[in-house]
Amino acid sequence: MDLIVEGKGLFIGKHQGRVRVYREQKMVQEAPLIHLKQIMIVDSGVGISSDVVKMCSEEGIPIHYLSRHGRTIAGLYTSGLVGTILTRRAQLLAYDTPQGVMVGKAFVSGKIQNQLNLLRYFAKSRKESEADFFQVTQAAADTLRDRMLEVERLSGETIQEIRDRLLSAEGRAAQCYWGCIARILPETLQWPGRETQGAKDLFNSLLNYGYGVLYAQVEQAILLGGLDPYAGFLHADRPGKPSLVLDLIEEFRQCVVDRTVIGLINKHVQLEQDEERLLTESTRRKLAEKVLERLDGSAELYEGKRQALRFILQNQARHLASFLRGDRACYDPFIAGW
Repeated sequence: MDLIVEGKGLFIGKHQGRVRVYREQKMVQEAPLIHLKQIMIVDSGVGISSDVVKMCSEEGIPIHYLSRHGRTIAGLYTSGLVGTILTRRAQLLAYDTPQGVMVGKAFVSGKIQNQLNLLRYFAKSRKESEADFFQVTQAAADTLRDRMLEVERLSGETIQEIRDRLLSAEGRAAQCYWGCIARILPETLQWPGRETQGAKDLFNSLLNYGYGVLYAQVEQAILLGGLDPYAGFLHADRPGKPSLVLDLIEEFRQCVVDRTVIGLINKHVQLEQDEERLLTESTRRKLAEKVLERLDGSAELYEGKRQALRFILQNQARHLASFLRGDRACYDPFIAGW
């Protein structure tokens, strides 16, 4: 299970093989250690005992800290996860070789294909009832295929040589994708278009928070795969910027977060913002639970079998590590069905 803890004055403690959450010495949540997958602490004002940190480290249970906007503040993992030096050396060396080019192109092409497949998913149920949207989606599909072909044709010896052109193709594909998504959202949302940091409208706030929850899971998969989360390919290096997390998450944004958020909106699930236009605590909890539920409970066809998305995410990180070490001939992005 996933233990999500939010609220000032809460304290996370240990009791006989269980993790307990207290408010004013009264237990409000409990999770048996044997069933605990991760602890997610949202916002400030939550205390945690050193016994819980030690126990989670020994059992390989990560502790994630998120802001109310969904930004990942920190992650606590067992120290053994950072001891995979051979993989990390290969990862750093690949940046200046054609391997880095192949990986960067795979991330972008995978993202665009998944954008196309999610539009197909929404269009197939609207072919009769919303013919206009179906026709717009068909036209968008052609545009996205053109962007994928553009990515495929890019060539260079290092990722630095083609990064600007890759990001240009990605940006134009995203513009097309979000333009289609706008047509299936209720007009009452008054969606201004895709905004990232600092967004105040409900839909963008939900997306940004959902991506933050997913981000923590991607970082965990990367560490378990023996990779350095800060040494990416598509996203440029900057101090404190986990570029590889931002690279790998591109394959999973659409099927894990976009589909979940749009589903909640179109099912008229109660989703609210407070007077500061931040998502309310109940909305954040509801969304986090749904994103994690999607990762664990939804299966996709992967390497010939139906597999949970969390398993696929972890395997993609391992495949990336194997490719960078030279143990695998290529790195293929994950493509979700529709």
